Amino acid sequence: MKILYINNDGGGFANYINVSDNLTVGELFNSRVGEGKEHNYLIRVNRQPSAADQRLQDGDRVSITPIKIEGAV
Repeated sequence: MKILYINNDGGGFANYINVSDNLTVGELFNSRVGEGKEHNYLIRVNRQPSAADQRLQDGDRVSITPIKIEGAV
């Protein structure tokens, strides 16, 4: 299935990506950003905050935005 993935970390980018069926938000985060840093990001699906165990569906819009910026006080 295809989703729109928006990564606002660093320079940021948005692109359609193919993911496996029944993929969860947490699994997508771990594959794209890395494990153990979820508390530093706001993760939304279709503009709504989401839980890690939420299953993605075809056409979903997923954004991952850091809530802390490195170097900021």
